[in-house]
Amino acid sequence: MFLLQQAGVEEQAAPKKYLRVLKGLAIEQGDKHVSLSPFPGFKVGFSIEFHHPVFDQSETTVDIDFAEVSFVKDIARARTFGFTQDVEAMRSAGLGRGGSLDNAIVVDDFRVLNSEGLRFDDEFVKHKALDAVGDLYLLGHPLIGAFHGHKSGHALNNLLVRALLDDASAWEEVTFSEPAQLPAAFANMQLSPV
Repeated sequence: MFLLQQAGVEEQAAPKKYLRVLKGLAIEQGDKHVSLSPFPGFKVGFSIEFHHPVFDQSETTVDIDFAEVSFVKDIARARTFGFTQDVEAMRSAGLGRGGSLDNAIVVDDFRVLNSEGLRFDDEFVKHKALDAVGDLYLLGHPLIGAFHGHKSGHALNNLLVRALLDDASAWEEVTFSEPAQLPAAFANMQLSPV
């Protein structure tokens, strides 16, 4: 976030385009599911389930209305997480090469190994919500609508994005001629720590 903030924002000549969800969509895969529904701003809900003592002690659900929450202060700082038993397999597959205790939460069989602990009581689920925000931005435009995920990951989130784009009756492209017309959620998605 620091580097993005340092780069700054350059005003463009054309109005920014948004995708507004017009009708609900949902995808289920076993006990995992994702959905989109109409909402006059941008909201992300997420829930996780891990059978592990660390997750029994932390929040496992989050409902984030970006009109009320600062993306930079409250969401962007949520680190990815992994388990010590998975680290070697990831490294052998060429994954997680930049990961360390400085930028990820590492959990052993009983506890968080990072000496400073968690940044938020709900950091695990906030990171999954952050992942979903990134996946939704692959639409190419900010989304006006509500997302909810339960135990989903990038692959399932991507299927939902594709399903939305494949159904032209489920969305519309919109622009706003006046800043006051813009949903409040997008003011809080700016790079400055509101």
